[in-house]
Amino acid sequence: MSSGDPTGRKAVAAVWRIDSARIIGALTRYTGDFALAEDLAQEALAGALVTWPREGVPANPAGWLLTVGRRRAIDAFRRRSTRDEKYAALAHHLPEGGALTGATEPGPAPDDVLWDPDQIDDDTLALMFTSCHPVLSREAAVALTLRVIGGLTSDEIARAFLVPTATVQARITRAKKTLGAANVPFEVPPAGERPARLAPVLSVVYLIFTEGSSASSGDEVIRFDLAGEAQRLARILSRLMPGEPEVHSLLALLELTGARFPARRGPGGETVLLQDQDRRRWDRSAIARGRAALARAAEAGRGYGYYGLQAAIAECHALAGSVEETDWDRIVALYDGLNKLAPSPVVDLNRAVAVSMARGPAAALPLVDALAAGEAFKGSHQLPGVRGELLRRLGRRDEARAALEQAIALCGNERERAALTGKLAQL
Repeated sequence: MSSGDPTGRKAVAAVWRIDSARIIGALTRYTGDFALAEDLAQEALAGALVTWPREGVPANPAGWLLTVGRRRAIDAFRRRSTRDEKYAALAHHLPEGGALTGATEPGPAPDDVLWDPDQIDDDTLALMFTSCHPVLSREAAVALTLRVIGGLTSDEIARAFLVPTATVQARITRAKKTLGAANVPFEVPPAGERPARLAPVLSVVYLIFTEGSSASSGDEVIRFDLAGEAQRLARILSRLMPGEPEVHSLLALLELTGARFPARRGPGGETVLLQDQDRRRWDRSAIARGRAALARAAEAGRGYGYYGLQAAIAECHALAGSVEETDWDRIVALYDGLNKLAPSPVVDLNRAVAVSMARGPAAALPLVDALAAGEAFKGSHQLPGVRGELLRRLGRRDEARAALEQAIALCGNERERAALTGKLAQL
């Protein structure tokens, strides 16, 4: 393989995307230092980018990266005279010799286990709890999670959220410093603390998917890589925490919502609204996976939580043959339950849309007008967009036109703005 062969670089990218969380988690357990572990993993990655294209991809790529990372840790501890004990403890389990960044593995003895099968899942789970720790801001937790769990680069995260790369790098740096200053332990929280600590983890994954499935700005209505990464994180959580119903509920919500992605874009990338979607293009395998995850959540017997109620709403859409055949009364009832559990203006607006479908636009318009009187949707295109549609259905064309013009002026996503402009043109 030549030095310019792209195969090695592609292999590095693939292994990093799949195994970076386990590598960083294992290095964090070895070193007891989350920030150092992330740096060590990045150094190992840099070594692979140089070596693999030139020398070939090793038989155990993830093990190669972990071994290099562990050796880098030993070097770091050697340079710190106060860390002699940790250095000795680490060095005790490593064979002597071998190049620091050589493509050929050092030929470990059978008992020199690079991956600890009894620890690796706990490492990944601990890493998720650490990167989503409550001491971090939501923006920092999202950036750190995508970096250490998702394996995304700072450039990729910056492109996904349309912010400068320097902003993402600063968030990640601050996050690691915050975790270090707070002495956050690298561990899976005790069983009694997990329900409370799980909420921020689920919230971060949900936020990543929400931004991916309905991009707030830019020229794409869906960012498939971002939404797909959130789905992957949810699947990891469902495997690592099979006894938590809300984990399965979140996975169900993401699968059922993602199932509609193929029909949400037209041939030119334009937005296709729910009532105009070709439901034959919906991903039936994703619907089946989502329904199975929701069933696992229901088996707990505790009733649906925040994500379970939303997943149940998504299931109603998935089971309907058309907008007219959708069980809108059930959706209204599910939104009522969601509003009792986690009241918010967004839930109120979505409930108003469901009421308009179940009982007509005249029943929903007062609900939307009441929301418009508040400050919750100030600067958002969502409420005037919904209001314009209700007014259009009521035949109040001038008012509908004014509402849609307001929505267009506020909308930051080019595809959604084009859809609103199309509605306005129909008037």
